[in-house]
Amino acid sequence: MTDPRRVFLIAHTGREEARTVARDLCGSLVAQGIVVRLLKSEFAELGLGGELSSPQIEAVDAGPGVSIGCELVVVIGGDGTILRAAEVTHGDSTPLLGVNLGHVGFLAEAESDAVEDTIQAIVRHDYTVEDRLTVDVVVLHGKEELTRTFALNEASVEKAARERMLEVVVEIDDRPLSRWGCDGVVLSTPTGSTAYNFSAGGPVVWPGVEALLLVPLSAHALFARPLVVAPTSTLAVEVLAGTEGAGVLWCDGRRTVDLPPGARIEVRRGAHPVRLARLHEAPFADRLVAKFDLSVEGWRGASERRRRGGGA
Repeated sequence: MTDPRRVFLIAHTGREEARTVARDLCGSLVAQGIVVRLLKSEFAELGLGGELSSPQIEAVDAGPGVSIGCELVVVIGGDGTILRAAEVTHGDSTPLLGVNLGHVGFLAEAESDAVEDTIQAIVRHDYTVEDRLTVDVVVLHGKEELTRTFALNEASVEKAARERMLEVVVEIDDRPLSRWGCDGVVLSTPTGSTAYNFSAGGPVVWPGVEALLLVPLSAHALFARPLVVAPTSTLAVEVLAGTEGAGVLWCDGRRTVDLPPGARIEVRRGAHPVRLARLHEAPFADRLVAKFDLSVEGWRGASERRRRGGGA
């Protein structure tokens, strides 16, 4: 007897709309013979006990390998919820499929008004999977390792006190590049190029490009431009020992680490990519236009001319 198919479900349970969509999706997947796995805390918050209980709904503790054995992690919420799902399942290699209930929602694949289509795509295995580059982050202070973590979007080194600048030296591939007094430094992946990196004035990088990005925040220096470096490069930011006050490291806007003067933050390509399930093969340019509501009025590209009979 073969094992039943399993889907791991993560939802933004703080929103009523997300709870409603999650309960409906659970019911539909169970009706198709698919086992739905949830974290115990979310199982309780979704009210899946009592009359809604089913042997095909299993609640588990968070921990390493929590999504192993599942073919998908279905995430109901915005990009923040998808980043949380990437954290919960990091290293499991289970693809994430986002159902967008947020605003821009670059990481999400489906919209909340297309849940039934999403369910049918899951049932039919009608999706593709793409790997997204991550970064591994290490914080050192002298010979002591303060923390080790990862990011899908970005790691940002920022000043902890509004009234003070952060004094840093930036290093690329073991060589010092420049010293800045600044508000911080964003170290981003291509996936994160439309997030904090974009707000900081960094370039938008297509997800298929393998690269690392470094963007200074309000740096007081002659050479303080956004940089795009090889995916094999190692980026480092050193908080100068004489800096008054401290800094803080943010990873994906979710996890923080206090940075004492003299701290060193090293960022390199992650050992574990995040896998995103895709229902549509839309070009990334189309996603940019849709998500940012960009005007393309008057466009007459080659495909449009052919459609209208204008030739090549």
